[in-house]
Amino acid sequence: MKDLRGKVAVITGAGSGIGRGTALALARSGTHVVVADLNEARTQEVAAECTERGAAGIGLCLDVNEQAHFDAARDLALERFGRVDIVMNNVGVISAGLPEHIPMDEWERIVSTNLLSVVRSNATFLPVLLAQGSGHVVNTASTAGLFAYAYERLPYSATKAAVIAISEAISLYLRPQGIGVTCLCPGPVATNIGEFVTFSGPPVVMRGPGDYPPVTGEQVGEMVRQAIVDDQFLLLTHPEIHDVLVRRAQDPEGFLAGQIAKVVDPG
Repeated sequence: MKDLRGKVAVITGAGSGIGRGTALALARSGTHVVVADLNEARTQEVAAECTERGAAGIGLCLDVNEQAHFDAARDLALERFGRVDIVMNNVGVISAGLPEHIPMDEWERIVSTNLLSVVRSNATFLPVLLAQGSGHVVNTASTAGLFAYAYERLPYSATKAAVIAISEAISLYLRPQGIGVTCLCPGPVATNIGEFVTFSGPPVVMRGPGDYPPVTGEQVGEMVRQAIVDDQFLLLTHPEIHDVLVRRAQDPEGFLAGQIAKVVDPG
C-alpha cells in the first residue's frame, strides 16, 4: 500500500500507546482513522489529534470482547468514509502471577481480550477487505510470543504467540488476494499497559526480554506506518531481537537452557 492518502484505518486500543502513535502517524500521511478504545474520552482526544494532522479522526468506544462493537466500527467507517483499508488489532492485557496461582477466569479473560479479539475483528473486516481486493491487517503480538523469557505472565505470552501464528497463517490466505499482513512484535515500549495488569497470588517480578532501551508509542507508530507501505510481515521494534531468534532456531535446547539459567541466576 504505497499511497496512504485518503485511505481509512480502524485501530483498536488507539486511545494511548502504540495505537495512538499509529493513528497519528497514519493521519500525518493523510489516512482517516476510526480511533477505537474502551476509554471513550481518550478516543475523542486522539481523534482530535488526528484531525489536527490533516486527516479526519473519529472516536469510538469499543470493547474487543463484543462482536457487535467490531460491527459498529465497520459500519461507522463505511458510513463516514465509504471504505476500510487498514485494520489494526492492538489490544493487549496482562494477568500476572505464578503459573499455579493464575485462576481459570483470568485465563479466559486474557484469551478473549488478546486472542479472540483478533478472531472477532477478522470475522467483521476480512469480508470487506476481500470484497475490495485490497487492504492491510496489522496484528500487535509481542516479543513474549516469540521466545520465552518469563513465566509470570503465561496467559499473555500464550495469547501473543497465538496471534503470531494467526498472522502467519492468515497471510498465506490474504496476500495472494492483494491484502497485506503485518505482525508487530514490540519489545520494551513506554506505554500505559501497566494500567491493564491484574495480579494473582504472591508478588512476582515482571521480567523483560533483555537489556533493550524502551521506545515510544510514537516511534512504533511510525514503524507500523512504514511496514504498511513496505508490506512488511514481521515488525520488530528492536532489530536486535532478530539475532535472538536466529540463536533459538539454531539450538533450541541450548537456548532454553540459557534462558532458564537467566531466570535462576539473573546476575
